[in-house]
Amino acid sequence: MGSGTFRALGHRNFRLYAGGMTVSLAGTWMQQLAQSWLVYRLTHSEWMLGLTWFCANIPILLLSPITGLVADRYPRRRIVLYAQTAAMIQAVILAILTLTGHIQVWQVLSLAVVLGIASAFDIPGRQALFVHLVGKEDLVNAISLNSAVFNSARVIGPPIAGFVVAKLGEGTCFALNALSFLAVIFSLVAMDVVEPPPQGSSETPLERIAQGFRYAWGTKAIRVLLVTAGAASLAAAPASALAPVFAEEIFHRGAQGLGMLSGALGLGAILGTLSLAGRRGAKGLHWVILLSTLGMGGGFIAYSWSSSFPISLGIMTFLGTCIFRQNAANNTAIQTHVEDHFRGRVMGLYSMMVIGMLPVGSLLSGAMASAIGSRWTTTIGGFASLFAAAFVYFHRRTLQTWLDL
Repeated sequence: MGSGTFRALGHRNFRLYAGGMTVSLAGTWMQQLAQSWLVYRLTHSEWMLGLTWFCANIPILLLSPITGLVADRYPRRRIVLYAQTAAMIQAVILAILTLTGHIQVWQVLSLAVVLGIASAFDIPGRQALFVHLVGKEDLVNAISLNSAVFNSARVIGPPIAGFVVAKLGEGTCFALNALSFLAVIFSLVAMDVVEPPPQGSSETPLERIAQGFRYAWGTKAIRVLLVTAGAASLAAAPASALAPVFAEEIFHRGAQGLGMLSGALGLGAILGTLSLAGRRGAKGLHWVILLSTLGMGGGFIAYSWSSSFPISLGIMTFLGTCIFRQNAANNTAIQTHVEDHFRGRVMGLYSMMVIGMLPVGSLLSGAMASAIGSRWTTTIGGFASLFAAAFVYFHRRTLQTWLDL
């Protein structure tokens, strides 16, 4: 359906999705920055920053095998709609507690868990929905544009959040995020999606979950891609979880500096993912994954020891290009050839690796930073990326065979 970088937008359903998600994700990024800043303002604890990320993402690690099965069993659009509605309710409660001055750290952590549960259902459902929005012909383009949408919101949301937090406080950011969910809820309701009925099965849910694990583990290329995704996510955790420490204590730029760092990362991500959007097939993506993971390693090490805020903004732009180019290429490599009746379960495992590893990495990052400092902790993340790149290089022929199918 057409050609070029933005051809997936030729599909009405994907246009609705992209428009609604851009608004909603901008609000989500605003909340994420404001939440980190709120926790750091209340506690001044690197450990608590790590614990906050842990609470927000641990449900994804624990529940994704189940929610992946749900995405294979029930209408995916409906799953995403319910999950987005639950996330909106969570944002409303967080806004009310903060604006009324009753917010406490334990409440932030509890609501982060609630959001994590909603995300555990949303991510595999949303990833498995793409093929029904654009068809297989434009699936590669849709995945790349989705990542660009995600990171366009990252460019818009955090700088606005930094300004709003500095002028109006965290509660206003939470309220704006709650309003932003209306855009994506409207877009999902307005879609006209035809989803094939799920395949009947006499197996129990546990047997079907185990079947998904066996399929993913038994397909060597998927196994390699999932391990790479998990390793890259762990490696990126220190820079994400400790960003408020770099913004406040190292660069002395406060909440607005934190927003600028996050925005720079998002700008790089847009550049990286749009460069993939013009591809029609998956051939050669193993080299994209390898070089991007290698770039992550060098970027994290450089960022961890930079003393210049402008240079660090440039490094973050480079890191955004590498991180999200690797992520989009990995996602595309899996989705292009995965069997559709396993798609939800495999994407559940993928979300475990990409998002679910963040709580582990964040908790480790907070503990390590308390012991050896934020700079050394981020450096270790850089070396972890280099090891992940070596792993991809070792399995390059397996990936090439899979991608050439």
